[in-house]
Order: sequence, then C-alpha cells, then structure tokens
Amino acid sequence: MPIIDSQVHVYEANTPARPWATTPNWPPHVNGDEMVAAMDAVGVDGGIFVSSFSMYQFDASYAIEVQRAHPGKFGLVKPINPDAPDIPDIIADWKATAGTVGVRIMLTHEPQRDPSHPGLAIIAREAARHNFPINLLTWDRIEAGTTLIDANPNTRFVLDHLGILQPREPVAPGTAWEPWADLPAVLELAKRDNVVIKVSGACTLSKVGYPYGDIWEPLARVFDAWGMDRCLWGTDWTRANAVLSYEQGVKPFVETDRLSDSDRAMLMGGACTKVYNWSPSS
Repeated sequence: MPIIDSQVHVYEANTPARPWATTPNWPPHVNGDEMVAAMDAVGVDGGIFVSSFSMYQFDASYAIEVQRAHPGKFGLVKPINPDAPDIPDIIADWKATAGTVGVRIMLTHEPQRDPSHPGLAIIAREAARHNFPINLLTWDRIEAGTTLIDANPNTRFVLDHLGILQPREPVAPGTAWEPWADLPAVLELAKRDNVVIKVSGACTLSKVGYPYGDIWEPLARVFDAWGMDRCLWGTDWTRANAVLSYEQGVKPFVETDRLSDSDRAMLMGGACTKVYNWSPSS
C-alpha cells in the first residue's frame, strides 16, 4: 500500500509575479520539484497538496501548475471563500480541474466567523453535491467546527491536524503548555459518522523532541475513538518546518513498534485513499 501524506503545503518564492499574502516562518520556497524530492527521499509516494492560505489565500493556481508537472504525485485541495458570491460555480470549476480531491474551510483564520454563516452552508451543500470532502481547520475552535459538522450531516468532513492547535515554532523549555488539552472534545467528535481525522502535525505536539515518544499515548486514544480507517497520517509540512524536518515527520510513524503492519498501512495511506478516492501513480 502506498504511503500518502495527508497534508503538504507547496509554494514558490515570493515574487511580484505571484506575491505572498503574508510571510510565515517557512522556508523561502518549497516548490513542486523540491517537495517531490523530499517525499522521494523518505519513501512517501504522494501527498494531498493543500493550497497555502497563508501565501495564496483562495488562489490555487500554483497548486494546479504543480499537479500538471507531477500529475501522479499530488491530489489538490483548495480553500473556498465563504463570502464569494459564486460558490457553486467555484466548486464546480474546481471539480472539473485535473487532480482535485477536496475543498477547505478555515474557521481559525476568522475567529469571528459564525459556523451558521450562510456561505459555509453553501460550501457544505456544493461539496456534497460534487462528492468533495471538506477539509476543516478548526483548531482552538473545536466547538465551532462541531456545530458546522452537525449542521451538515450529508457532507463529509476531514478534521485538520487532530483538531488541536499546534505550534509553528519550538516551544521554549519550561513553558507551561498542555498540547493535548482539547483531546476530550476531539474524542467526542469521533461519534459523528460524517467526519474523519487527519493525524497531521502530531509530532509538533511533543514535549520531548525527536523521535517524539510522548505522542503515542494520546494518539492511541485517538485511534481507539476514531478507528484506524478514519485516521489519516500527515506531516503538515512545510507549516511544521520550524519545529521539525520532513524526515522527522515521517520516520517516527514508519519505525514505531506501536503500530502493527496493517494499522500502519491504513494510517499512512489506506484511509487517505478511501477518503479522497485518490492514490499516487507513477
């Protein structure tokens, strides 16, 4: 079974031709060729390429370019603007674009956004119409995400990054920090059958560093509550770059003895193929 990273961000350098909307603490560029090389170096066969909102907002044109250059390597996910007047057309056009596998809603970028916002309901309806799962970033707002999921039972959701706020830089030693504080709410959300969970960026929640031995007990609770066929491993690289290398995001899951071979195959590829109806090809 192939290894599929359920979330990677790929982008080119900040230039006037394609300027970034913001400048996060990421490398100056991780373009398509560089991301493919990083995956190949550690045996990752493909990835779900989530177009970076930090750099490109709702414009996924660079993702389309990369997919054309590496058509078997990436499935594409595009953020959708709930305030756009033509959401049905946007999602229909995205569905007709080669390599697309889903869309994304980010409740965290607009904390004031009410989950009952009418644009979100339209996105949910149109995503279901086109058989697109919605990738939902709702870390630090798990209650709002739960409300949105419950309001749209016929729509499939993919909970980004364990639903848990993750650091973008190393946490200083001695800092009072409880990375798994929202875990009970995440486990409760597992009762909904229209949502699966990305086990992405999990290594950034470690207090002890590589190879992140302290993440396995809370992850075991996630696996038990959600079921391995509803858990999608991923790195969230390059967002996690300041905390760990791409190799460090992959190897702990490949090498751990906490997973059986069958569980590892499901977590690191099988569930992703099932959710997105996509797998990498040569």
